[in-house]
Amino acid sequence: MKILVPVKRVVDYNVKVRVKSDGTGVDLDNVKMSMNPFDEIAVEEAVRLKEKGAATEVIAVSCGNTQCQETLRTALAIGADRAILVETNAELQPLAVAKLLKALVDREQPSLVILGKQAIDDDCNQTGQMLAALADMPQATFASEVQIAEHSAKVTREIDGGVETVVVRLPAVITTDLRLNEPRYVTLPNIMKAKKKKLEMITPEVLGVDVTPRIKTLKITEPKRRAAGVKIPDVCTLVTKLKNEAKVII
Repeated sequence: MKILVPVKRVVDYNVKVRVKSDGTGVDLDNVKMSMNPFDEIAVEEAVRLKEKGAATEVIAVSCGNTQCQETLRTALAIGADRAILVETNAELQPLAVAKLLKALVDREQPSLVILGKQAIDDDCNQTGQMLAALADMPQATFASEVQIAEHSAKVTREIDGGVETVVVRLPAVITTDLRLNEPRYVTLPNIMKAKKKKLEMITPEVLGVDVTPRIKTLKITEPKRRAAGVKIPDVCTLVTKLKNEAKVII
C-alpha cells in the first residue's frame, strides 16, 4: 500500500508573526520556517503504518518555492521513502493545492492520502476536503486514531460533541488532529540518510494544473492590542462597568 503525505512549509509556531508595514503580507525576512505541525503528525502516522506493515511506501509531497525542499528533507528524515516538490513561486491557495494533489494522486495511485487538518499560517482547513471531492475519494477528517484493514480504514475523529468512529473504503483521504500521535525526534543519522533519498521536482505546468489565485488579499493587519485587565472590589462595581463601559447590560 502506498501512502501520499502532503506537507507545507510555514513560519515556525514559536515565532511571533510580524505584518509588513504596508499591509501587503507577513514579513518573512530572517524568519525561521518549519513543517506545519499537523503535517508532521501526518508524516509520523504514515511512517508508523509502514513500520506496522500496513504500508509499503511513504511519499512526501510539497507545493511551493525551492526552499520547500528543506521541509521535504525533514519528512524524509522522519521516515518517508521519497519526496516530490511541485515547484512554483505563485501564491498557492487551498483549491490550487488540492488540484495539484489530485494530479499527483492520479499519477501515483496511492491507497491513502494523509495530511494535516489545517495549516497554522492560514487556518483554512480546506485542502483535504477539496482533494477528496476532486478525486472522488471518501474522507475522514480530524483523525485521532487510524486503524488500517485490507480494504478499509477505521478512523476515530474529533467532533464538537466528543468523538466519532467511521469506516472508509480505500483509497481515502484522512486529515490529522493533534491527538493522533506525537512525532518522533529526528536524529542526525536519519538527517544524513535523508540527503540520499530521491527528491523529484516538477512544475504545475507538467501536471497540467492552473494555480492562478481565485481570491485576492486586499490587506493584512495585526489584531488590536487587548487592554490591560483591572481589579474591581465587588459585584456591584462589575455590573456598573458592564452597563456603562462595556454596554453589554441594558
